[in-house]
Amino acid sequence: MFTLTKEELIRKGAEITTREIKQQPELWEETLEIYQTAKKDIEDYLEVIKKNASGNRIRVVFTGAGTSQYVGDTLVPYLNANGDNSTYIFQSVGTTDLVASPSEYLFEEESTLLVSFARSGNSPESIAAVDIANAMIKNIYHLTITCASDGTLAQRSEYEPNNFMLLTPKRANDDGFAMTGSFSCMTLSALLIFDTTEFTKKANYVHTISHMGQEVIKREAEIQDMIDRDFERIVYLGSGSLSGLTREAQLKILELTAGKIATVFDSSMGFRHGPKSFVNNQTLVFDFINNNQYTREYDLDILEEVKEDEIAAGIFAIGQIGERNFSGDQFSFYERTTLLPDGYLALADIMIAQTVAILTSIKVNNTPDTPSPSGTVNRVVKGVTIHEFKK
Repeated sequence: MFTLTKEELIRKGAEITTREIKQQPELWEETLEIYQTAKKDIEDYLEVIKKNASGNRIRVVFTGAGTSQYVGDTLVPYLNANGDNSTYIFQSVGTTDLVASPSEYLFEEESTLLVSFARSGNSPESIAAVDIANAMIKNIYHLTITCASDGTLAQRSEYEPNNFMLLTPKRANDDGFAMTGSFSCMTLSALLIFDTTEFTKKANYVHTISHMGQEVIKREAEIQDMIDRDFERIVYLGSGSLSGLTREAQLKILELTAGKIATVFDSSMGFRHGPKSFVNNQTLVFDFINNNQYTREYDLDILEEVKEDEIAAGIFAIGQIGERNFSGDQFSFYERTTLLPDGYLALADIMIAQTVAILTSIKVNNTPDTPSPSGTVNRVVKGVTIHEFKK
């Protein structure tokens, strides 16, 4: 797909999605530049929140719907280990949960920073989540990380004093149905903001994942070899932040194939507790391998176990070369100068999952740019009724 001409991709109904997957390494470098420019203003805003906070720690609630929720799911494990945990408690809650059951997730007396992730900023749940948080919480602040400067959330931030907006690169506002660059750029933006690792090291992480992303593009043929196998099901596994990433990886398959390929996601250890029964001889199993040496053991153990079962159509380890590696098939990045922590490794890994999804979409004769021609699902969700909330 990455070597086809624009005309060839248009005929396949895949020009937009292919382009938007392929441009991500460039967008990550742009995201770093945007953060550098806004760094002082962001830090000043966070200092205001800290100064006005009541209680021991500030709740940082990452929220969004669908892929935008999975940004938070990917971030929280990494930030629990690498964020400022003396100041913040990090949580990920979908807007769909916040809006449906506010009293179970939002608390009046707890100082809260609601971090809203949104590609368009126009989803009804995203707007309602902000309104409900304002109504429920005495000391509420907002950080809006969005891809669309003309979206409702972005426009609101311009006149709300308790709302700071950070835009992703312009091209991250995906035109395609599936969120690709929007997901990875919003994730990276939040990492740069909340990761307490020194800036020079974070910048080096960004340069590394950009090289790894380019590697995915150059090695598409290896991914195509995986997709050429006979399968009807896909499993994604991982641990830590890469466990959160499995939700987004499996969603890309569901979206781009319009549900023609069945999917399951789970943590590497959790997979044994029932979901493993999903595996048959028509199943591909992918595990995002963590670079934490201790965690990595559990990722590799389940892969070796599934391999010994001799049932799956294909079993693949995705990641960097470490001290211990999978004995079977793997997509191992050549980039070894830095063994990335899982929060950043997730961005290189998701490019592989996105490529798996688009190649699978073509395989099942779907059109990735318009995978749901019936309109069952839409780029910006429709049909949502937001009911009046009474505190």
